[in-house]
Amino acid sequence: MTLKAQEKESTLALVSKEEILRDFRVAVESRHASLMGRKEVFMGKAKFGIFGDGKELAQIAMAKAFRKGDFRSGYYRDQTFMMALGELTVQQYFAQLYAHTNVEAEPASAGRLMNGHFATRSLNEDGTWKNLTEMYNSAADISPTAAQMPKLLGLAYASKLFRENKGLQELTQFSNNGNEVAWGTIGNASTSEGMFFESINAAGVLQVPMVISIWDDGYGISVPKEYHTTKGSISEVLMGFQRTENEKGFEILKVNGWDYEALVQAFDYAGELARNEHVPVLIHVEEMTQPQGHSTSGSHERYKSAERLKWEKDWDCIKKFREYIITTGLASEEDLDKIDAEAKAEVKKQKEAAWADFSGEIKKELQEAVTLIRNTAEGSSQKANLLQMAEELAKSINPIRKDVISTVRKSLFLLRNDSSPAKESLRNWYENQKEQNHDRYSSHLYSESDFSALKVAQKPAKVDDSSPLVDGREILQAFFDYTLSNDPRFFAFGEDVGKIGDVNQAFAGLQAKHGEWRVTDTSIRECTIVGQGIGTALRGLRPIAEIQYLDYLLYGLQMLSDDLASLQYRTKGGQKAPLIIRTRGHRLEGVWHAGSPMGMILSTLRGMHVCVPRDMTQAAGMYKTLLESDEPAIVVECLNGYRLKERLPHNIGQYTVPLGQPEILKEGSDITLVTYGSMCRIVFEAAQELEEMGISAEVIDVQTLLPFDLTGTIGESIRKTNRVIFADEDVPGGASAFMLQQVMDHQDVFRYLDSEPQTLPAKAHRPAYSSDGDYFSKPSADDVVEKVYQLMHEVDPNRFPEL
Repeated sequence: MTLKAQEKESTLALVSKEEILRDFRVAVESRHASLMGRKEVFMGKAKFGIFGDGKELAQIAMAKAFRKGDFRSGYYRDQTFMMALGELTVQQYFAQLYAHTNVEAEPASAGRLMNGHFATRSLNEDGTWKNLTEMYNSAADISPTAAQMPKLLGLAYASKLFRENKGLQELTQFSNNGNEVAWGTIGNASTSEGMFFESINAAGVLQVPMVISIWDDGYGISVPKEYHTTKGSISEVLMGFQRTENEKGFEILKVNGWDYEALVQAFDYAGELARNEHVPVLIHVEEMTQPQGHSTSGSHERYKSAERLKWEKDWDCIKKFREYIITTGLASEEDLDKIDAEAKAEVKKQKEAAWADFSGEIKKELQEAVTLIRNTAEGSSQKANLLQMAEELAKSINPIRKDVISTVRKSLFLLRNDSSPAKESLRNWYENQKEQNHDRYSSHLYSESDFSALKVAQKPAKVDDSSPLVDGREILQAFFDYTLSNDPRFFAFGEDVGKIGDVNQAFAGLQAKHGEWRVTDTSIRECTIVGQGIGTALRGLRPIAEIQYLDYLLYGLQMLSDDLASLQYRTKGGQKAPLIIRTRGHRLEGVWHAGSPMGMILSTLRGMHVCVPRDMTQAAGMYKTLLESDEPAIVVECLNGYRLKERLPHNIGQYTVPLGQPEILKEGSDITLVTYGSMCRIVFEAAQELEEMGISAEVIDVQTLLPFDLTGTIGESIRKTNRVIFADEDVPGGASAFMLQQVMDHQDVFRYLDSEPQTLPAKAHRPAYSSDGDYFSKPSADDVVEKVYQLMHEVDPNRFPEL
């Protein structure tokens, strides 16, 4: 339906005169921040700028409907919304533009993200949760277009769980009976992305309290909406989702971005509908403008016609807001001019304060460095060069930290032949700066709180001859049953997880026992399964999201990489989403159900733990460790291990498996064989064959690839055997090369090697179908035996003659 301005009394019942004038002040402050921000970039004081000008009025209306406890998942033009909530000051806005690394000055990302990326801090300094119902919440933004949508689905789904799952009602710091709305924003062009459509469909199916606002300014950078969207209107395209009296779906609203009254009414209606009835709402905000174009990377005059540019000026939302205020008699033109002038002066003041704080830190470090370099110059054979470098650094205009540190390092290069107390002082200063810069730029990739997975207490599994011998899947089934019974925050969802208990039966019977809100089926939509998990984890729940096969992880990889894996890093410990991705892979047959793309995972998911258990007993222990921690992870179970027999531990659901600690499966003295997952059985079988040939192989299961061997177990083994082969099912140069690099770089083994370290991966192609395809595509026990024997032949050809 289309909302137009109604009688003014209907809006004034919602908004007082004083509030309208405050709204005007916020709008013009935000606009001046955008205009000044662009100038700061062009002056060289910031690297890049992207601004929310032209979107101010709709964002103010959205802020009016936003309540404490609600969550935002938006994009980089939402500055006015954050300012209207009081969650972003102008000074903080410019601190992010300058990339100020002080988390107090720039609490959203501590300077790690470009401007326009907004986040509130959900965590206390010790990593514990704040009371999310007492604060306005903004999930940390990401740049990839439409990638905020899957997470939005999860934030809204959490409200559904808090309302429907009675076991969660005591978690009052996370929800007030599911009354929280998840508010999403997206540009009109980004609605072309598959993530948007997948999220829309899932929200309609799940009926979650989600309000999506589409800021439609008619373009996607230079491309007009006719090239982006069928009919040139996303609301028209989605009308099939409109709910009816008999069918659930979306409520779809259309409103103009310059129409204050209609905007206030639309967002108020949408918020109440979503909050009370858990109906998803889409608000298509049309006729928006973009006065400065897309960003500082170019001018919109290049692609907009003169007529369009004139229209944008005439229908600018702040211009129309001024007209509305004056024509309704709420204020005079002089009154508004005064507010505008005051706002401009305040923005300038806060901008200058932000720059003074940011540049002041660096100038202080610069002055310290200059003084130390000048001190080292006295008595040095490089005096002239050092003094020149110090002088050039001292005269830097708008210096950055790189200028300071680079000059210091070059000075130390010049001083390599000198020895003096002054040089030592410079070196000590540099070492101290390295520590500080690690904190500024490299900390919090993983949790640094007491809830880190690496700090979880180790509790061994209790297994003896009386332990029942069961299928591997029954180990997991018993673990999940125990956890569902003892932790109301824990739930699992994914394709076929619910009614049939997943395709490998690890959840068999658990939906019937614990209910659909705890063990839930989803449609085929890996991207939003991941987003559903991220959003619910951001709200204090403990989800396991299942990706049915590892090969399908690609559908959700962007969300895992760009959002989940980097979350703690890009908020510097301000937010966490301890989502566990459960999947299965390794040995099976065929191109699409035998995947082991571990190298891809290792490259893209830094910030997550990567667990590769060899059996289900180990997997259950890893799940327990992860659920005791506050970090995200992926657990890759062995696809061919669910029917293999294992002993059911007496303390199922209580024991843990430490991450980063390899296990020696077989001791040996001639060669070390390092592997993981399903390859453990292959390598162990080969080691037994080698034993009959007189070759003693030590077999090590790394257990986790991230973190990797924190105990130095592999290095210690190599120092004993003097030889090593890293074997796995990934492509050449994948995880086997990663393991080799980790050991060579961090475990000081080179001097102990008597033979060249080697890898034994799978073929570069995916495995062909059938058992023959598996045998000729992935390493077999025969391949391991042959590889080891050839290496030992080079060592002792008399004892091990050529085959």
